[in-house]
Amino acid sequence: MTLEVGKKAPKFKLPASNGETVSLMELRGRNVVIFFYPKDMTATCTVQACDMRDVYSEFVDANTVVLGISGDSIKSHKNFIAKKELPYLLLADEDHQVCEKYGVWQLKKLYGREYMGIVRSTFLIDAKGNLVREWRKVKVKGHAQEVLDAARSLNK
Repeated sequence: MTLEVGKKAPKFKLPASNGETVSLMELRGRNVVIFFYPKDMTATCTVQACDMRDVYSEFVDANTVVLGISGDSIKSHKNFIAKKELPYLLLADEDHQVCEKYGVWQLKKLYGREYMGIVRSTFLIDAKGNLVREWRKVKVKGHAQEVLDAARSLNK
């Protein structure tokens, strides 16, 4: 499946931090923001997660579900949520299958070393399950507000 704005977003089911399984199909009727991030409790990922937390109630007002996805375990996600008081679910994609569907599992370089990892990316899916916007290689500053503005525009 190729990822294309205006087309159906790739379906998935993943274990969530609340002990349940989240399915994209079950969220139909609401907009969905999925932000993929590399690792719980790291500096930039924490800023990103907290920025989403700080505007979370506005996402709720815009009929929008916020989901964070990384390759971390549910235990790690629960610790991250507790420590940073995150009000939304974090999903565990430990085998990177959903990351691959969304094209965010890529070769990265750090200090000359190459490795596979998650490229920070965000996707906005409308209430019908269509991919509306995508942000690749996200720079965190101002990003949560930009995504919120895009989600609000879907309700006009």
